[in-house]
Amino acid sequence: MTRFVRAPSLALLTLVSLACTDPSPDDGASTDDEVGTSEGDTGTTGDSSESGTETETSESETTGDTEATDDTEESDESTDTGGDPECGAPATFEDGQQPSAELHVATDGADSPDCGAPDQPCASIEHAAGLATPGTAVRVHAGTYAGGGYIAGLTGSADAPIWIGGAPGEARPLIDGGGQAFQLSEARYVIIHDLEVANATQNGINVDDGGNTADPEAARFIVLRDLWIHDVGAGGNQDCLKLSGLDDYWVLDSEFARCGGGGSGSAIDHVGCHRGLIYANHFSDLGAGGSAVQNKGGAEDIEIRANVFEDAGQRAINMGGSTGFEFFRPPLSPDQPNAEARDIRVIANTFRGGVTPFAFVGCVDCLAANNVIDTPSSWIFRILQETSSTAEYEFLPASGGRFINNIVSFDGQISTAVNVGGGTDPDSFEITTNLWHRHDAPAQSDPPGMLPVAEQGGIIGEDPLFADPGAGDYHLDPNSPAAGAGTWIDALDGRGGGDLDEQCWADPPSLGALELPYSLP
Repeated sequence: MTRFVRAPSLALLTLVSLACTDPSPDDGASTDDEVGTSEGDTGTTGDSSESGTETETSESETTGDTEATDDTEESDESTDTGGDPECGAPATFEDGQQPSAELHVATDGADSPDCGAPDQPCASIEHAAGLATPGTAVRVHAGTYAGGGYIAGLTGSADAPIWIGGAPGEARPLIDGGGQAFQLSEARYVIIHDLEVANATQNGINVDDGGNTADPEAARFIVLRDLWIHDVGAGGNQDCLKLSGLDDYWVLDSEFARCGGGGSGSAIDHVGCHRGLIYANHFSDLGAGGSAVQNKGGAEDIEIRANVFEDAGQRAINMGGSTGFEFFRPPLSPDQPNAEARDIRVIANTFRGGVTPFAFVGCVDCLAANNVIDTPSSWIFRILQETSSTAEYEFLPASGGRFINNIVSFDGQISTAVNVGGGTDPDSFEITTNLWHRHDAPAQSDPPGMLPVAEQGGIIGEDPLFADPGAGDYHLDPNSPAAGAGTWIDALDGRGGGDLDEQCWADPPSLGALELPYSLP
């Protein structure tokens, strides 16, 4: 039987997090002036508004910023953000919205209280943002702009968000250099889009809650899409996109490369973020950095789906990590067990190269499902514990992880499939219906070094019959042993909908990131 999955609507639940900012490339609190040095983070890869002149636009005008789908209305308790009924791109609060006004920014502009008209543009993004009201689009025209901006308290609404991004029909503007392109603090209902960021020495773009750790509403409802962030950092623990204390957000259709270095830094670094979706992005050339996507400091309910990872660092997905206690969101509980991360879901991605695609690091109930893993250099995944209990706070061990429906294509570089560190609970993991194929020696396809728990329904030594793995094409031949060989899990119906091609999953699903093509009956 073929099941045509419909992505359900997602209720954004009442906030459970408190936010904190981070002026550091990692976990500290940011200020208006600068981003400080790392504070409280031990790293990720060790082995153990003023009024202005706004140009009115017609509500029916095509702006290039939105695509009409279902409207979303703000509620005190929930917001509908479900994917579309055909398992396509996920819905956001931007859908169906049009700007009602515009403020223009250009390299030959001048900042003033009444700048922003097409013939009198502002000179800087941060000045124009300070003039923006709900429903305004800040149109940044093509050219190169200096980094180092700080934007605080920018607030749109569910039916009148604020856009900041490149002008429709023009090349993406470049924000070049500075400590960071800009820092966006205490923002709500904002869309950052169509920008290129390069050569920042600390973080590329920093989105945080301004240090308001007692206000769970401080940084919420942000879309970051169609960005190209690259060559960020000074060779250490700096990130292309730094997210701290941010809830209910989307990172979509963006590219990240060469972030941080020296075995640290991330393309996307989460500290205490909740209810996020990382969808349809491309991560590459992160070999000198720590990770592509890191989730720590109380991060919870983050879905990483339908992305492509190529040479994505020491740990492409770091589910957990090591965080200074003062930077957790919500704050650590002295009475209940704490965790670096919970419910991080990695679904329908492809991983090519890199050291290891997944590390479960003090992560509780986290999932890696329906991914393609192609030739990592050291491990298929790792189970580690970097934050341990103290006399004041109890921390749960890495536990309850699931590794399901993945295709693992490896070679002789892998001597131990799963690296298990001390202080973890590997016996609580589930490993189910994965395909293991050593492409240079198929007869030696048993996962080397044994798995921490016995696998249920694994396929060993059979060629998955990818279309063209050398070119990164992991579509399956109809005769593939991975076709229809998976286990149905509810997470496949998740925030992002279907597979890497936005196609619905069958039931039972195929293994890997791409379901077989099928026709409606």
